[in-house]
Amino acid sequence: MKITDHIKDAKGKTLFSFEIIPPVKGHKIQELYDNIDPLMEFKPPFIDVTTSREEYIYIDRSGLLDKKLTRMRPGTVGICASIKHKYDVDTVPHVLCGGFTKEETEYLLVDCHYLGIENVMALRGDAMREEKYFEPTKGGHPFAINLVEQIQNLNCGKYLHEVVETDDCSDFCIGVAGYPEKHLEAPSLQSDLKRLKEKVDAGADYVVTQMFFDNQKYFEFVNAAREMEIHVPIIPGIKPIAVKRHLNLLPQVFKIDLPEDLVESVVDCKDNKAVRQVGVEWAIQQSKELLAAGVPVLHYYSMGKSDNIQAIASALF
Repeated sequence: MKITDHIKDAKGKTLFSFEIIPPVKGHKIQELYDNIDPLMEFKPPFIDVTTSREEYIYIDRSGLLDKKLTRMRPGTVGICASIKHKYDVDTVPHVLCGGFTKEETEYLLVDCHYLGIENVMALRGDAMREEKYFEPTKGGHPFAINLVEQIQNLNCGKYLHEVVETDDCSDFCIGVAGYPEKHLEAPSLQSDLKRLKEKVDAGADYVVTQMFFDNQKYFEFVNAAREMEIHVPIIPGIKPIAVKRHLNLLPQVFKIDLPEDLVESVVDCKDNKAVRQVGVEWAIQQSKELLAAGVPVLHYYSMGKSDNIQAIASALF
């Protein structure tokens, strides 16, 4: 079932969803299930599954370091199918520009169609660690809008190298990212909103925001998007702070601001257990205000652990 249909069927009720990270190569999928299990009592209509582009690892060859490309978290589509089968819940695989050719993307989308996966999240992806700026993969897409266009073309039976007349076209519901505090590479929030409008015009059906810690920034972002004639659902993405280093890491990586009240509360914590509790309490208050505003979904970034998300959801759903 499409995300947009889940939202329509809820008839104004706010839904609960979350995002998980695939296990690293060599780890059991049961570790993933152990983190999903406690969250199923809150009846998520869908679960997002992230993916990662290739990374460099360094191998010692007779005293000399050689670097080799690898993908540390493979199997996103397989994991989506496993979760869909085990829990009878819709899954949303993240599809990236970075690290994938257009042909690889087409094969991935066809596999999703065969598996009955109806939703995909179209993202550009991040630059590799060795890159100062994002560099498109040779034969791949440079921007998320190009990925949206490819998915939409496939929905119309237009494959990369031919048009196929078929009554079994895919019909993917396409999600894209939105940035209440603008994308870190965007020159301004207004220009970033223009890029978002282009993605929606190209076929994106809904938006999930980057994490934010000040709800006012989300509300202002939604208002600005509506003024720009972006009328698809805009789902807030929420991440509870869990460790002290998040105070420096999150603003550096995602170029977001943390409210001073939150910063002071985390600084006063004696250990990360206390920080985790502060993060839970802050996210609960955020979520209550968003619930009262009637957001379509509260979407949580679990980052592989679910105990804090469970504590938040228990207070809300």
